[in-house]
Amino acid sequence: MTDEQYKKLSIDEFTKAAAKYEGNHAGIYEMCKKDYPEILEELEQEPFQNLLDAGCGPAPMISLLAEKYPDCHYTGLDLTPAMIEQAKRKNIPNAVFVVGDCENFPFEENSFDAIICSSSFHHYPNPQAFFNSVKRCLRPGGRLILRDLTSENKLVLWFMDKIELPLANLCGHGDVTLPTKELIAECCKNAGLTLEKMEFRKGMRMHCVVRKK
Repeated sequence: MTDEQYKKLSIDEFTKAAAKYEGNHAGIYEMCKKDYPEILEELEQEPFQNLLDAGCGPAPMISLLAEKYPDCHYTGLDLTPAMIEQAKRKNIPNAVFVVGDCENFPFEENSFDAIICSSSFHHYPNPQAFFNSVKRCLRPGGRLILRDLTSENKLVLWFMDKIELPLANLCGHGDVTLPTKELIAECCKNAGLTLEKMEFRKGMRMHCVVRKK
């Protein structure tokens, strides 16, 4: 499939999911909630003022952050207009929500001192473009906290990439590929970013912290 075909699948998928994404019957999207506490824990390590949530969905993370850090400013970016509509309905103080592509952030250089991305990265056909946008829009010293589904087991990873994800595409999901340590390291190197932390945690979750020096 082409990049645009993958993105259209994602838009179609999440348009249907937008209204139920945060409900008690979210189905496969329930797993995304497991990322929130560990992202919050990571953010607690350093102060921040301007944060971007890349692939924000209906803004569950920004909702939590705005309550905990009400003096900060938040920006949510998502490819799916229906997700941004759901986010805007929350009327979160000090938050703006933008329809846009996480492979090409529609923001000025050095706009954010923190960027988070949770369970969204595996939808990006061009992961390097995402990291290039992170480099451009992070302030010096700022960091990206990246979480996604993956596995250290190469056999499991092969099965998911070659069998599960293509089947998911046939069912209308815009999944492209699961990230690996090698992919993240290469994208960071090419973008001029520093990979400070790369951990495989329970629940087949990848936890990364990337710094702009």
